[in-house]
Amino acid sequence: MGLLAEFRDFAVKGNAVDMAVGIIVGGAFGKVVSSLVNDVVMPPIGMLLGGADFSDLKIPLSAKASLRYGVFINTILDFLIIAVCVFLAVKAMNRLRQPPPAEPTTKTCPQCLSTIPLKAVRCAHCTAPLEN
Repeated sequence: MGLLAEFRDFAVKGNAVDMAVGIIVGGAFGKVVSSLVNDVVMPPIGMLLGGADFSDLKIPLSAKASLRYGVFINTILDFLIIAVCVFLAVKAMNRLRQPPPAEPTTKTCPQCLSTIPLKAVRCAHCTAPLEN
């Protein structure tokens, strides 16, 4: 099998396509979360802290270099928001994936408390008649 045919077989498999879609959607989701943090979450927090903009927070090390810890704080907040969103999405998907509870196939005899089939009309253990 040639290299081109092998690549074609790989590219059209469901897993490769699903992975590509996930990467593209993840990149777009990352931009949305970055905008959420930088444009929605951080301005009110900055106002509460006296008008500070975290992205401008830094410690000068020399004339040309500085330790930009404010950008790091924004990145940590990006990560935390993404982690919470992914957690909630996975939790919702897992809830949808759970199979419905199985219907009972047995019942308890009211006389001897033995477990008997649901469709039984008489208990096999004590021979008591059962209501359906």
